[in-house]
Amino acid sequence: MTVTERTPPPGDRAEAAYDVAVIGGGPAGLSGALVLARSRRGVLVIDAGEPRNAPSAHAHNYLTRDGAPPAEILAAGRREVRGYGAEILSPVSVVAAESLGDGSGAPLFRLGLSDGRSVTARRLLVATGVRDELPDVPGLAAHWGASVLHCPYCHGWEARDQPIALLASNGLAAHMGLLWSQWSDDVTLVTHTAPASALDDAKRARLAAAGVRVVDDRADGVAVDADGALSGLTLAGGGSVPCLAVVVSPRSTVRLGPLAALGLEPAEVVMEGDVLGTQIETDPTGRSPVPGIWVAGNAASPHEHVVGSAAAGVRAGAMINMDLIEADTPSVPTPSRRSSR
Repeated sequence: MTVTERTPPPGDRAEAAYDVAVIGGGPAGLSGALVLARSRRGVLVIDAGEPRNAPSAHAHNYLTRDGAPPAEILAAGRREVRGYGAEILSPVSVVAAESLGDGSGAPLFRLGLSDGRSVTARRLLVATGVRDELPDVPGLAAHWGASVLHCPYCHGWEARDQPIALLASNGLAAHMGLLWSQWSDDVTLVTHTAPASALDDAKRARLAAAGVRVVDDRADGVAVDADGALSGLTLAGGGSVPCLAVVVSPRSTVRLGPLAALGLEPAEVVMEGDVLGTQIETDPTGRSPVPGIWVAGNAASPHEHVVGSAAAGVRAGAMINMDLIEADTPSVPTPSRRSSR
């Protein structure tokens, strides 16, 4: 779906100026844009149109919106944001970014866009999300978001009581096994590329106590039935693990592209000694180390859920508005008081 607000006439590439440019049109970006538009700010949302959860049929754990298709949630969000005067460009991406400064030391940014125009903004809200990199097993990508899953809170209910295969690839293998045993009594963990320390004797005993079977082998593909639906995980040593769902631990890498030129530096997300992805580190309000730039959603927290990303966007939007208020309100010297005699 293409959404374009205030498209300049052909050949008119005058540089438009905004209070805030929001880069990313998912739950975090749209929620931040909503707060800022309701705060009477000039807001531009630049949306590449590549939402992380696009492969999923439904979003979950979003109160009052549980089970809604992700595209439906975004369409409703766009309507609300546009209703307060914000502009949305989609599908449009940032192809160049530079920090200008306004001569007084205050932040000012110029963004070159994929449609050829250029805009400036006093503040940026980066909500570009992450890119999920699946384990290198043929066939996984074709079923990603449907029967190849990663989050039990997103998909566990739908996979309940089904045979589930877990593809271990990092130090969280035992944690993954224990977690998914809550949703099914038929869980098999394939060790794949997980380090030996992730499945020592004590951890294997805990998995056994939870009813999780462990198969020491690597996966080399997926099996499908006559209708093309996933039916198993094939093993390098021969044979397969019958299942209707495969759980993986993707590496989630923050999407920055040209925005890296502004000084944003991804930091590694490390758990149990393994790098699970990257993120932009921020303070609790979403403020990044680069003056004038806030980050919200999965770009700042790769494992955040939809509702958490939306909440982070709201928080960042409110803080950006306050930052602009403080910047636009001159400091007034306090009159000195002379003591009277």
